[in-house]
Amino acid sequence: PLIDVDDLEEFAVRPAPQAVTVKCRITRDKKGMDRGMYPTYYLHLEREHGKKVFLLAGRKRKKSKTSNYLISIDPTDLSRGGESFIGKLRSNLMGTKFTVYDNGVNPMKTTSSLEASILRQELAAICYETNVLGFKGPRKMSVIIPGMNMDHERVSIRPRNEHETLLARWQNKNTESVIELHNKTPVWNDDTQSYVLNFHGRVTQASVKNFQIIHDNDPDYIVMQFGRVAEDVFTMDYNYPMCALQAFAIALSSFDSKLACE
Repeated sequence: PLIDVDDLEEFAVRPAPQAVTVKCRITRDKKGMDRGMYPTYYLHLEREHGKKVFLLAGRKRKKSKTSNYLISIDPTDLSRGGESFIGKLRSNLMGTKFTVYDNGVNPMKTTSSLEASILRQELAAICYETNVLGFKGPRKMSVIIPGMNMDHERVSIRPRNEHETLLARWQNKNTESVIELHNKTPVWNDDTQSYVLNFHGRVTQASVKNFQIIHDNDPDYIVMQFGRVAEDVFTMDYNYPMCALQAFAIALSSFDSKLACE
């Protein structure tokens, strides 16, 4: 089925249709004065016959204490105040935990009389853990996203304080109305002397950054997968209940993660 992306803002937060894998690719642009440090990442939807449709652009903000990526539906406007600002990804100081927000209002910056509906939603949290092998082996990722209601709509999570965040809920094992996902553990392959996952042809280059996200109950259902196909080109595919903004931000976190040091 042809995926309708006429309204980018709506499409970016709409969960993938059930039983359809949304296939995308991310290109990393390092050209320009400071692009080496602050590349711009572009997400495109792949169409038939090699056609591509622009979806989202992301770029790390400068002068930010923690890693902070702005995500926009306009490839030329990556500003916080722009009309096209649709979401952001922010890390903790260690660079091991990330939260994805939509473009709503930060509760810390408002008075409490504001309507809840304009408060920002948390769309995902990502935690990276080192493993027993230190930085050499595959990383462990936990991804926490809001759950779905009976109508297959995303539960709205708009924390007013630190205790209501996705990360806090997950750490306190209060996982009602959230979904906890993990990266699939790669299998050691003696021939290639590396850890491998089966990407069914969608990923062609080995990289510590390649991953697949699954739910423990159904390890064969790939909620999202990401991997390298060329120096600055990556494929990113996602399925229900994930949306483009969640998947793109999770991919951005993996570019940034300090645990990606090989």
